[in-house]
This record gives sequence, C-alpha cells and structure tokens, in this order.
Amino acid sequence: MTSAPAALPRIVAATLQDIPTIMRLAEATWEPTYRFIISREQIEYMYRVIYTPASLKRQMQEQHHTFLLAYLDDEPAGYASFGPLPQEDGTIAFKMHKIYVLPTRQGQGLGLYLIEAVENAARTAGGNFLELNVNRYNPAISFYERRGFVRQREEDIPIGPYFMNDYVLRKEL
Repeated sequence: MTSAPAALPRIVAATLQDIPTIMRLAEATWEPTYRFIISREQIEYMYRVIYTPASLKRQMQEQHHTFLLAYLDDEPAGYASFGPLPQEDGTIAFKMHKIYVLPTRQGQGLGLYLIEAVENAARTAGGNFLELNVNRYNPAISFYERRGFVRQREEDIPIGPYFMNDYVLRKEL
C-alpha cells in the first residue's frame, strides 16, 4: 500500500540555474534505478554522458528539453524532462526523456504528479501523443502501462560501448 504525500507536490519548470539540483537528484536516483538492470560500468558511463552540467545545458538549450522539478515540503524530490518528437506526418508529438523520484519518496504518488504534468504540458502544446523509452527489464513498465502507455516496439540504442535495450511506449493525448 502506498502512502500519500503529506502535502501536494509543487512542480515547476527548471532553469539553467537548477542544473545542480537536477544533478543532485540524478545522483541519488540513477544507481538505485538501474543497479539490477545494467552493469555498474554501464551505469557510471551513461551517468557521465547524460548528467554533466554541459550535457544538461545542451539538453535544455539545444535539444529543447523541458525539465520539471517536483518539490515536497520545499525539498526537491524528483524530476522529469520532455521535448518535441519530430513527426513526418505533421502530427505533434512529445517524448518524455526522464522521470525519476528519490527512493525515499517513491510510492507516494509523486511519479503520477510528474507524469501528469508532462502529459498536460504536451497536451497544452497541441501534442497528439507522448512517447517514452523504458528498459525492457525495468519494473516501471507496469507503472507506465497503468497510466495508459502501450508498447509500440523494441529498440536497442547504442550509448558508447553499451546498449540500452528498451521498449518504446506511447500514450495518445
């Protein structure tokens, strides 16, 4: 049984000044999320590629990722990021790139608030659907499926000398 958060979370759009906060949250969530799915070497490599200040700045400014920070009791407790997903057929789509909640805050509904915030922002921007990638061995798959995401395909993505073995999930908005 999950317990509800003491107060409703406050979810705000992150700015470049929030990069250190995103990095602290990533440091606290990345290894616990992936330790049973991929090797320690792959975890460390991917973390170094994705979560440097320069990489996060590039994601925000050049790749047009919007980061959302979730606060509980005025403390950062999770984050999500999403951005436009170009489509050849003219539909408007978005991709959720990241969603992480501190292990001490999991099971309290914060992930639901974050995913709803992403869905609402994509819908407001005219999005027809939202896609995400999830490792095929990640237990979070059921979380996404309960939220209405449907498996579209499998995808093996090279990241340096490693591969992420993912499902691509999609939700109509």
